[in-house]
Amino acid sequence: MSRPLAVDRHGQILQALDAQGSVSVSDLAERFNVSMETIRRDLKLLAEEGRLVTVHGGAHRLSNEPSLSRRTIENAEGKAAIGRAAAEFVEDGMAILIDSGSTTLALAQALTNRGDLTVLTNSLPIGLLLARTKTIKTVLLGGEIEPNDEAAFGLDTLDLIAKYRVDLAFIGAGGISETGQFTDYTRLAAEQRSRMAAAAKATYVLADHTKFSKRTPVPIPIASPIAGLITDYMPKGEVAPEAAARIWPIRIAGSKP
Repeated sequence: MSRPLAVDRHGQILQALDAQGSVSVSDLAERFNVSMETIRRDLKLLAEEGRLVTVHGGAHRLSNEPSLSRRTIENAEGKAAIGRAAAEFVEDGMAILIDSGSTTLALAQALTNRGDLTVLTNSLPIGLLLARTKTIKTVLLGGEIEPNDEAAFGLDTLDLIAKYRVDLAFIGAGGISETGQFTDYTRLAAEQRSRMAAAAKATYVLADHTKFSKRTPVPIPIASPIAGLITDYMPKGEVAPEAAARIWPIRIAGSKP
């Protein structure tokens, strides 16, 4: 096997990060037929150039998404209202899937007094919160933990999602485009949310009004129809709210379902 030059390796490493979100030193060493020390030097150089973040045993792609702790305190009241509105669609006995994120965390908080539910989630905070509720069976979808989101992402998580079928899925989005399409920060996150929607009989997207002004680069490829978008309010002067209203049913938190 020929060994690609360092500049070629760097490009391919960045492409792998864009597709997967993270890479390991051992996998890259095997892929490029070089020593792990060579890969460590590659990752160190790319990190010094500000193109990735090194972690023990590998590297993570840079993300422009704010940390979960920061997002949790931003528009907390609006997200709590969205969480309560989304909880109204959950009936006892259901199996539901809750995506990671600050708005979906608000949904989990609204479900802590409910009973006879099975909840699947890739979110560590949501899993920990609901595991303390004895009447809720919590299934944590494992995989590599993304520190910024405090949640599992990657091939292992995708494989686990495919093993389940649920009544409802509640997913987030990085943004909403001018045409009303849901978008995300990375290909991996977009694909994972697409798989979550595919595992459910019905899917709701939870997104507060700020997502209408965010332009994240990757469309979320959702094949099945969305049951609805639940938001706190529709901002004025935006193309996206009007476009979204033509594509998906929209529920404003506080209104009747």
